Amino acid sequence: MARSGAGGIGGRMAALARAAAAAARPDTRPGARPATEARKEEALFLDPPGVRVALRRSARARRFTLSVSRVDGAPHLTLPQRASVAEALDFLTRQAGWLEAAMARVPPERVVAPGRALPFRGGSVVLTLRPSGPRRAPTLENGRLMVSGPAAEAPQRAMSFVKETARAELVPAARAYAARLGREAGPITLRDTRSRWGSCASSGALSFSWRLAMAPPDVLDYVAAHEAAHLVEMNHGPDFWALVDGLRPDWRECRDWLRRHGPELHRVRFAPPAS
Repeated sequence: MARSGAGGIGGRMAALARAAAAAARPDTRPGARPATEARKEEALFLDPPGVRVALRRSARARRFTLSVSRVDGAPHLTLPQRASVAEALDFLTRQAGWLEAAMARVPPERVVAPGRALPFRGGSVVLTLRPSGPRRAPTLENGRLMVSGPAAEAPQRAMSFVKETARAELVPAARAYAARLGREAGPITLRDTRSRWGSCASSGALSFSWRLAMAPPDVLDYVAAHEAAHLVEMNHGPDFWALVDGLRPDWRECRDWLRRHGPELHRVRFAPPAS
C-alpha cells in the first residue's frame, strides 16, 4: 500500500490521467446526478490502457492512500474529502512504479472450464464432462469432477458442487466448535465474500465464504473454529486467540496459508463475464 510522498514519475501515465481528470469532475449540468453521487464514481483512467483507479473520498482521510485489491487487482485511491483531482493525479504520477509492481503481484485469473484444473480441498481436480446420458449430480472420480449437461453449464455445476461441499463441512464444524465452548451458533450462511473468510454477528449468526472448500480441510476447519470463538469473544484480543489455540493449536499455519494463497482462490472464476 502506497501513501503520500514517494515514487517515480510516469510521463505517459501523467498525460493520459490529465486528459481523464476533467471527466472525473462532478457533472453540474441540468438533470445531472447529485454531486455526492458523482464523487462516489470518480476515477482516473491511466496508462497502460484499461487501468482504472477508483477515487474514494473520505472525511477521515488525512493523506492519500493507494492500494490494489488482492482479490481482483483493482487499484483504489483514498483521498481527503476536499482534495482535488489534480492533487490525486500528482500523487498517482509519483506512484506509477509502485502501482505497476503491485498490480503485477496479483494472481492471474483462473477460469473454470471443462478440461481445466479446479482448486479443491487444497489440491485440484479436473472438470470433466460425462458422456451424454441422464443428468446426474457431480461426483469425484479419480481426480476428476464429473458433471453432466452441456459444456456451457459445467462451470456453474462445478460451483454448486464446491458450495455444497463447503456447507457440508463448515456447518457441522462450526456447530461442534461452538458446543465445545458452551455456545450455540445461530443461523449459518455461505456467501462469496471478498473481504473476509468468515464473520460472526452479535446475534450469534455465522457466515462463511464457500470458497473455503477449495482450501485444505485444516484451513477450512480453522476458519470454523475462529468464528465459533467469536461467539465468546467478539474481538481479536489475547483471550480470543487463547480460545482459538485451544480449538486449533495449528491456527497460525492455517492463517498463514490463507494469507499466502487466499487471493488465488478469489481469482477462480466460475462463469464467463456478462455480455
